[in-house]
Amino acid sequence: MLQNYSSAVEFYLLGFYGSKEIHHLLFATFVFLYLVTLMGNTVIILTVCVDKRLRAPMYFFLGHFSLLEILTTSIIIPVMLWGLLLPGVQRISLAGCVAQLFLYLAVGTTEFALLGAMAVDRYVAVCHPLRYHVIMNSHTCLWVVVVSWLFGFLSEIWPVYATFQLTFCKSNLIDHFYCDRGQLLKLACDDSLFTEFILFLMAVFIIVGSLIPTVVSYTCIISTILKIPSASGRRKAFSTCASHFTFVVLGYGTCLFLYVKPNQTQAAEYNKIVSLLISVVTPFLSPFIFTLRNDKVIEAF
Repeated sequence: MLQNYSSAVEFYLLGFYGSKEIHHLLFATFVFLYLVTLMGNTVIILTVCVDKRLRAPMYFFLGHFSLLEILTTSIIIPVMLWGLLLPGVQRISLAGCVAQLFLYLAVGTTEFALLGAMAVDRYVAVCHPLRYHVIMNSHTCLWVVVVSWLFGFLSEIWPVYATFQLTFCKSNLIDHFYCDRGQLLKLACDDSLFTEFILFLMAVFIIVGSLIPTVVSYTCIISTILKIPSASGRRKAFSTCASHFTFVVLGYGTCLFLYVKPNQTQAAEYNKIVSLLISVVTPFLSPFIFTLRNDKVIEAF
């Protein structure tokens, strides 16, 4: 524990509770999920880069999205695995905590921006097929990806800066497996209500802001698909959007529960479960979601 009003210069991650046997079981499980995530997303990236049949905008975005999924897991899981192997709590420096939180939030924000762009891409493909290659040309796709990356990393500079301007004098024990912002705010001696409110508004802007074009796009897509007279035509049209739609429901659902809340300091166990879904389970499932229902990717693979 730290003396009052002296801010922490390092933190200790409490990680997961339980016996050594439980830790070993969790370690084996997360290693398996991590390796499959790395392998699956790497295969998607290589397949998109190598196969000429996958030069469409949809697969260009998918390659970047797979890279983001690799980064998401690599920012969190190695630190978590190291904590499961070590007895007791795990130490992380203040600089390491800042870097981990910033990279995690920046990569996540970039994913949301790219998901919104992918939804618009599917809208143009289904609702304006004759103009698809004119609208979604290579210049447009490159611009969309660059803006998504820049927006993701630039938009998280202030939130992370504001978080670490607080004085962490209550304790230096973080009840989590990574430097979670909600748990950090619990350690602050300053009045963090205003900071939490601004962080809440930014989370709404980022998550809901990228969700709006997704909802509008899929409303138009569903309306267009329902007008197709043949059942086989409707199935074919929806199959081009099914994987993206599935991931949108999974990804947005978990993040809305974690970040779009006025109170950022919710219970630690709740935080851990939702964080596992975002940083471990979702990246693990994404290669299967984007490939098993996509005939072109399976054929190219």
